[in-house]
Amino acid sequence: MNKKLSLTLMVLLSLRLMVPGLNANAAQIPKAVSEPSPSTAIRPFQVHIPEAELTQLRKRINETKWPDRETVQDQSQGTQLDTMKELARYWANGYEWRKFEAKLNGYPQYITNIDGLDIHFIHVRSKHKGALPIILTHGWPGSFIEMMKIIDPLTNPTAYGGKASDAFDVVIPSLPGYGFSEKPTEPGWGPDKIASAWIELMKRLGYAKYVAQGGDWGALVTDLMAVQAPEGLIGIHSNMPGTVPADIARTLQCGDPMPAGLSPAEKRAYEQLAAFNKHLGYADLMGTRPQTLTALADSPIGLAAFMLDHDDKSLKLMSDAFRGKPRGLSRDDILDDVSLYWLTNTAISSARLYWENKYPFFGVKGVKLPVAISVFPDELYEAPLSWSKQAYPKLFYYNVLDKGGHFAAWEQPELFTNELRSAFGKLR
Repeated sequence: MNKKLSLTLMVLLSLRLMVPGLNANAAQIPKAVSEPSPSTAIRPFQVHIPEAELTQLRKRINETKWPDRETVQDQSQGTQLDTMKELARYWANGYEWRKFEAKLNGYPQYITNIDGLDIHFIHVRSKHKGALPIILTHGWPGSFIEMMKIIDPLTNPTAYGGKASDAFDVVIPSLPGYGFSEKPTEPGWGPDKIASAWIELMKRLGYAKYVAQGGDWGALVTDLMAVQAPEGLIGIHSNMPGTVPADIARTLQCGDPMPAGLSPAEKRAYEQLAAFNKHLGYADLMGTRPQTLTALADSPIGLAAFMLDHDDKSLKLMSDAFRGKPRGLSRDDILDDVSLYWLTNTAISSARLYWENKYPFFGVKGVKLPVAISVFPDELYEAPLSWSKQAYPKLFYYNVLDKGGHFAAWEQPELFTNELRSAFGKLR
């Protein structure tokens, strides 16, 4: 073998090892990515799932081994068989991943390495001068997809009923182990570390002043960003705030009767939290034995059934979409998200975040920065104003909406956009 040929083969081999699209493991996480770099460079990113993966997905859906029907007429036993059969029919025969892929690739996407892990993010700068940078963080079983409907209204407000002074620069990262972000191979990537990574990301993008927003895991990460209080972070917004007083949390955990002396709003929140605590089986399993969920990496329909059943109201919302009664989320919305989990093989890696977490979801974290809260009626609990003031001493905005639920930005993008404009308009 001559030296020139040998050198060529060495280069090709190194590229195969470095570029996920050429890697031997690429069949598990098919994606086209940026030029590889071991540095902290920010590299452009595009997605193209191999057609063979989409063909294999449809084949697996059509070969689903179905369980027997639930023995009740409601969803008290979980995701219903009829819902899943209609989901499967549409997923295999009507849904178009390429349509979503093209939409996603229409936005600027990037990869950067933070603390040894490649982080995927969407970054859209507004054309308007003085735009306020915002980092938006998703949760489970969501993804960056939750936030895509609000990108254009936030960055281009004059086209969506707003003013130029409402403009934001938008940053939407994918949590480690989710979507196109790299999967941690060692313990340690809990909410604290993610918060630190997001702070580094905003610094790396050159933002000296910015705000942060989150729901679900994003709410916890955003709270912890505020606890770390980096220079530049001037305020946060949450649609699932941590406001539950410690004594209330202990009573809920022990299953004791409701404490006396609660206001009507506090009683309602207590009842909602008590009801949700009975629906926490999925979180308990992911928090203690995530690897046991191996079946989710083997069955697309099993994965979809598990993801739909986050909470009773979200299950009803998503089930209605497959019954021809969409209310905020369409069949395509839901399958974009489930397909992302399937095609990136992130069912287990995303679940491990529950195992990594050491914080109560709704507990007070000790945030001292300015905080805005939007309360959506179908959220897991409606944070009372009294608890919110105690939890966030610099609460500067609190609003109760008349519709919307756990995936508020995804379900009600117009309302959510208006909330961010109204809240952060006070900090500009």
